[in-house]
Order: sequence, then C-alpha cells, then structure tokens
Amino acid sequence: MATVEDVKSCLAQVIDPNTGKDFVSSKTVRDVRVVGGEVLLRIELGYPAKTQHTALTALISDAVGALPGVTKVEVDLSSKIVAHAVQRGLKPLRSIKNIIAVASGKGGVGKSTTAINLALALTAEGARVGILDADIYGPSLPLMLGIDIAKTGRPQSADGQTIEPMHAHGLQASSIGFMIDQDQPMVWRGPMATQALQQLLEQTNWAELDYLIVDMPPGTGDIQLSLSQKVPLTGAVIVTTPQDIALLDARKGLRMFEKVGVPILGVVENMAVHVCSQCGHAEHIFGADGGKQMAQQYNVDYLGALPLDIAIREQTDSGKPTVVAAPDSAIAKTYCAIARKVAIHVAEKAKDMSLKFPTIVVQNT
Repeated sequence: MATVEDVKSCLAQVIDPNTGKDFVSSKTVRDVRVVGGEVLLRIELGYPAKTQHTALTALISDAVGALPGVTKVEVDLSSKIVAHAVQRGLKPLRSIKNIIAVASGKGGVGKSTTAINLALALTAEGARVGILDADIYGPSLPLMLGIDIAKTGRPQSADGQTIEPMHAHGLQASSIGFMIDQDQPMVWRGPMATQALQQLLEQTNWAELDYLIVDMPPGTGDIQLSLSQKVPLTGAVIVTTPQDIALLDARKGLRMFEKVGVPILGVVENMAVHVCSQCGHAEHIFGADGGKQMAQQYNVDYLGALPLDIAIREQTDSGKPTVVAAPDSAIAKTYCAIARKVAIHVAEKAKDMSLKFPTIVVQNT
C-alpha cells in the first residue's frame, strides 16, 4: 500500500509543463492524504491556469495512480495569486496584488494590442484582471474594448472622489479616453499628464485585482520615468518588433526599468513573420529573431513571437481582441502561452510582506 511519502516522492518526479519544475520543489503540494487505496491531493498553483486544469489533473492522477496499491486518485487543483515585491520604497496598492507594465521604446510596435490581449488571456485563465491605459496623449483602450462613451456614458462616481472602472470582456478598465471626446487632443505638459495618470491609478475604484496591466506610453521620457518610479510595479514586459530601429529603442526601455529596480518579466516579439493569406508564403518583413537575440543579450526570458496578421488588427479595431474574438485560434493560444509565462515569472518572485507587519506607533507616556 502506498504511503504519504511514496506519493510525495512520486510528485517530486512529475514536472509541471508550464513551469518546468516538479510539484514538490515548487511548493504547490498543499495536502496529501492516503485512505486505504485512495489518494486525496490538494495542489495550489501560484499562477492562473483555468485552461490547464484538465491536463494537469490528468498528469498528476496518472503518475500517482501508477503507484502500487493505489486504486483511486482525487486531485483538488486550484490557483492562488498573491502580492509580490515591488520597487524599494514603494508598497503594493491594497486592492491590486500585482501591477505589470507593458512597455516599448517606440510607438507602432503593437504594444497596446499585446497589452489588451495579455490582460484578456489572464482573465481567460481565471484571474481577476484590470487594465490601465497610461497613454494620455493617444488613448486606445476605449476602441480596443468596444466601449463607446456616447452609448455607455462616462465613468460614474459614487462619492465624487473616486470613479468606477468600465467593464468589458471580464476586464476592469480605466482610461483618460473614457472622459474625453474621441477627437479631443490632450495638450498637456509632462507633469500634468503624470499627475493625471496617478489619479487614474489611485482614484479608480478597482475591485480586488490579481493583476493590473498598465499599457505604458511609448518611449523613455519624463512620464515613463515618473511612472516607473512612483507606481508599485511587480515587473515589466517589453514589446518590440524584430527590426534594428525598434530594438534600439526597446533596449532603452528595458534599461530604464532596470535602473529603477523593476524586474523585466520578458520580451515579446511582435510582427515576427507575415504569412501570405493567398499562397502561404512566410516572410520576415521586419527581420528575424531580433527580439530573441535582445532577450539573450540582456539575460531575460523570450516570452514568444506573434505574427503580422490582418486578423489581429481587424479584431482589435472591432472592439473584440483576438483572445475573445477567436479564442481557439493559433494566435490566441500564443497570447495565452505568453500570459502564462508572465504569470509564472511573477509567481516566482519574492512575495510582498509589507502588509503582514503591524504598524508600530511609539507614544510618549
């Protein structure tokens, strides 16, 4: 008959295909009980994996079920997302466990499209997710989420001090674009735009979030630097195209986050290849493997590559990004795989303990 130790030894040999680590060393095994020939397991993942539950449960059940004397295996598989450490001197916001910046060194590389699809992919995996449009001068979130304020109205405020986030496709969303007309330019200097962004972050009445994705404005100027210093970021994702001119600026964005102590969660290579819809010919219009080589150069993870595909543009422009418009497509699955990698990198970071300690007040008596 199998014992608890036998089961744990077995699980130490079972590799989670998402993390590449076994379930014991990754400390995901929460409880093991053996009753006669029946084994009861409770596994708690540190990353959202709703779409992976069936496959992971089968993987664990098959391995443990092969032990001598085991007649039945029951696996209770769940995910628990916790807050992780941020830059020194800052504390996570109480209603947001992890804030992830999606950035690029220059505009036009598909950063916003990548950010919205990553947010939707994390939602599809069962996480509670919000997205903040940090591009004051060119907000694109309303269009990408299909939110027309002429029909829905502007964000509401119950107390006159905070605003309610807008909702679409299971996401909570906040953007300056929800508060102005579509063709109204924001003629603001840097400090004013930075203050507006901080207000959007801190005065939006976010419900409890596992992740807040911040779609950063392109570049490495005053607004980007202020945000990376003042917003408690768990990590940053760098989006680039393979061409040299984009990589040159992407490197600057990466180094900016390193200088302010924000970990780089990885690099996403966008518009990596174009496949002709008529003949199937594949062509690397902007070059090949530029993002991969950059990731290797700076010793960060290469999260994945996305194609230059008309469907991505059409779906995003229609207000239904690829992950919700075509969830079973190869492109949506790539976005989901990238999102899982991001969540796993976050889960592997040091946990934030600042809220665990009591506030100590010294009084003169």
